[in-house]
Order: sequence, then C-alpha cells, then structure tokens
Amino acid sequence: MTRTLDHRTLNRAALERQLLLERSGMPLLEAVERLVAIQAQETNMPYIGLWTRLEGFRRDDLTGLLYDRSAVRSTILRGTQHLASAADFLWVRPLVQESVLRGRQAAFGSATRDWDLDGLAAEARRLLRGRTLTRPQLARALAERWPDRDLQALGWSAQALVSVVHPPPSGTWNTGGATPFALAEEWIGRPLSPESPERLIRRYLAAFGPASVKDFQMWSGLRRMDAAFKELRPSLRTYRDESGAELFDLPGMPLPDADAPAPVRFLPAFDNLILAYADRSRMMTDEQRKAVCVGAVTKPTVLVDGRVHGTWTLKHDRKAARAELTVDLLAPLPDEEPVREEAARLLAFAAADADHVLRFAR
Repeated sequence: MTRTLDHRTLNRAALERQLLLERSGMPLLEAVERLVAIQAQETNMPYIGLWTRLEGFRRDDLTGLLYDRSAVRSTILRGTQHLASAADFLWVRPLVQESVLRGRQAAFGSATRDWDLDGLAAEARRLLRGRTLTRPQLARALAERWPDRDLQALGWSAQALVSVVHPPPSGTWNTGGATPFALAEEWIGRPLSPESPERLIRRYLAAFGPASVKDFQMWSGLRRMDAAFKELRPSLRTYRDESGAELFDLPGMPLPDADAPAPVRFLPAFDNLILAYADRSRMMTDEQRKAVCVGAVTKPTVLVDGRVHGTWTLKHDRKAARAELTVDLLAPLPDEEPVREEAARLLAFAAADADHVLRFAR
C-alpha cells in the first residue's frame, strides 16, 4: 500500500535536503550543486541563501567561485537568473532552453514577429566572440545591422537565443549595473552538452523530494513531464500526500522524523525552497502564500519551526552605518528570542560595519 505523507513530514524532508535543519559543513561548490541552481535575480540573495545553509560561509568564498569560473550566473530555471556550478550549467541550460524561449516570446513575440531569429542569434554570437559586452552594448551593436529595431527587444532576445553567462563582478555582493554577456562555452571553456530530463528530475528529487510531477514542472519551467516520470517510475519510490496527489522520490532517500526540531531560518527573496512546489502547503498556508508570492515577486521569508511565519526586509544605509531589519509577521511567534538571535546573525553577516536595528511589524 502506498504510504501517505503528511505536511509536517514533507516539510522536514524539504528542510533536510535543503540544508535547513542544521547548517552544513559541506564544501561550497558541493552545496551549490546539491541545490542544483540558486535564485540570483538580486545580487545579494545567493549569498544569503548559502549563508543560511552553510556553517562558516563567507561572502568571499562565493565571489571566488564566480571569478575562478567554477560557478556561473545566467538565465536558467523558469527563464530567470540563477547561479549554478559551471559543470551543471553546461547540461541544465540546454534542457531549459525551451522555457527560456517561451519567456522571450511572451515579452517580445509581437515586436519580433518578422525577425529572422536564427540570423539574430548568429550575429550576437559573432559580436560576443572573444569579448564581453553589456546588454545595452550588444543591443546597440546589433542595431548597427538592424537600425530600425527596438533596442530592448534586440538585447533581451539575444540573451534568450544565445547561451551566455554574466561574468563578475556582475552578480557579486552589492554590485549592480548593466548585465554583461559572455559566450558560455568560451567563459567556461567547455561545450554545452544536452541531456534528457531524467537527470534533472533525479537531481530535483534529491534536493526537494518527495514531490509531484507538477512540482517539478513548477520548479524547472519544463512542460509535459508526465512521460519522463512514467519512464523513470520503476526506478523511483512513490508516496501520496494528504490530498491524494502522487509524489515521487529517489529510492533509499530517508525521511526525517516529523518532530525533528527546525531552527529559525531567514530565506532570501525568490528562494527555491519557496518556489520549488506547485503545492506549497508543506511550507505555508494559502493566505501566507498570497502575502509572500505577489505577482512576479517572492518576498524574503522567515521560517519558524520549518514554516513561513513572516517576511523580512533589510535596509542598509552605508553612509550612516546603520542597518535596519524589519520582520513582518504573518503568524504568531511561539518564542520571539530565537528569531532575534538569528536576525542578529543575519545583520552581522550582511552589515558587519553598521549599527543594527531589529523591528517587528505585526
């Protein structure tokens, strides 16, 4: 008989696989690959996402991975910015290319209806060969050949059509500015290598399982994955959740005790733990989801006993040397002190040279 897993068991499984039941001492690059890809739409968020998961994590550690090209930042899952190991990028990006192109079509399909997209991609690759250009620079260079075309559509279309990465210092701590493009194969020094979805499914389940087909599709941006799961079924373990949905997992993956203690954790905006499931009831209520996931934005969250209890914002005034962390509560706290202690650690990590202020908004 298929075992039914309750929300609390699924919660603890997700937390354990996401290194959130206790901070891990695993090497940084190994942790990046364990998580498959880390949301990087905001430059500081990967740093906070790794800090909250790893013991002794330092900002320079991740910056070093970007500079030595062991990790890269690019458009990956769901057509959004992620950070991944260079080795994983080479096979994951070809897998998700269809979803990247869907995003381009939704945004610029009408404006580019009559364009030769293969020709645009070839010209973009020619312009990027051997050098790095920002998106505006590449768009202007493309406009020299097609002067009547919209610059924004040129730049964003090139980003979707061609596999590029964003070299540092772009994407490093507190670094903004125009997004630079470099050809991925040149930057990494190895060719892209397309694979079947099965490898990504197994990696997803190792990092987020047990989970459903819809959960995987939500996380990856891939569609019509039922056939791929069906092919893998003999090699996977199956469960049901409380609503009756079928869940898949890798064989031999243990499920932690549903009563295992879960420490307070601050997750960054767009953290994949929040975005990895179509059904997010293992992490939050439907009402909390509406407050956390607003349009295209997923707010930073505070986990208490493994579940969302609030969102948070950090304002760091470097001139005044003052950092204010505000926690907006979405559920009552059983004990405020553990949240205060973890907030103090976050402030020390993110703004060590500032005076710290913590506020609760209820």
